[in-house]
Amino acid sequence: MLKVAILGGSGYTGIELLRILSRHKSVKVEAVTSRQYKGRDVTEIFPSLRGFYDGLKFMEPADFSGIDAGFFFCAMPHGSSMEAVPGLLKNGNRVVDLSADFRIKQEKVYEEWYGAEHKAKGLLKDAVYGLPELYREKIKDAALVANPGCYPTGAILALAPLIKQGVIAAGSIVIDSKSGVSGAGRTPALETSFAEVTEGFRAYKVASHRHTPEMEEILGDICGKAVTVTFTPHLLPVERGILSTVYAGIKKPAKTPIKTPTKTNDLIESFSSFYRDEPFVRICPAGTLPNIRDVRGSNFCDIGLVKDERAGRVIAISAIDNLTKGASGQAVQNMNIMCGFNETEALDVPPL
Repeated sequence: MLKVAILGGSGYTGIELLRILSRHKSVKVEAVTSRQYKGRDVTEIFPSLRGFYDGLKFMEPADFSGIDAGFFFCAMPHGSSMEAVPGLLKNGNRVVDLSADFRIKQEKVYEEWYGAEHKAKGLLKDAVYGLPELYREKIKDAALVANPGCYPTGAILALAPLIKQGVIAAGSIVIDSKSGVSGAGRTPALETSFAEVTEGFRAYKVASHRHTPEMEEILGDICGKAVTVTFTPHLLPVERGILSTVYAGIKKPAKTPIKTPTKTNDLIESFSSFYRDEPFVRICPAGTLPNIRDVRGSNFCDIGLVKDERAGRVIAISAIDNLTKGASGQAVQNMNIMCGFNETEALDVPPL
């Protein structure tokens, strides 16, 4: 039985980790930390977990060095993980970090977009980006996996087959994403309160969202050259889910080992082949498109495709649950790969 600990367990990703791990046959949650709720029962704060974690109390984060566990999920804010992770790795533990601290390889890029000095630069080269569909073999042997951001997960999965096969122009990518309010975290804020969000729909951080360099770095790694994207996030008046609509111009002529997609069905066939062995990517049949309702509470990413014949563009649409495939579900998927468990263990449930 693998003993795991969750550092920063009182946020949305923390409760989602606890919910998923309660079903895992080979894992025991040994400890969970929270500065805000230290000393209080987990089930007092999260009544939905009664009967699953009775007796488990939140610990003070400073006490994690004494935790008897071999695997750690770091669900702490950006900037905090980089202070904790080096000590965890030094003790021989394996870590999945859900913050952005180890996703971007170039520390100067991280510091520019996140506005803070990186304090664990030496680990950046060893951290493996935790998108299993692209980096599964590297994840298997990694000591530190950087769990992807929610927006990048949906967008990269919608683009990977196109950019890897050279179908689209790397400079033509526009990513238009809409997220539920839980993506902003559990800390109360006026702009994400019910009265401010309900019956509204708005864009935010236009051309300046911190997930932009993460998308560009991974897409560039896929195709072997620099990629620039235009990314616009929006806030939906719903609890959870991300719908990303991606637009990209088709190369003319396309330098690709496969034929240039000429119809929507060609795109669907290409994506179905690319993700054929992936347990959590579902390609929508022609005439249907993803809906965040159809992935809610699951680790699935649904992708729909349309060829815009008139404009010469591909339109790829993905739907994920930002708290599951976009965060905690993918973290458990990475743990399963790292520890040699069945990759779908505790995740093989239909959406709500």
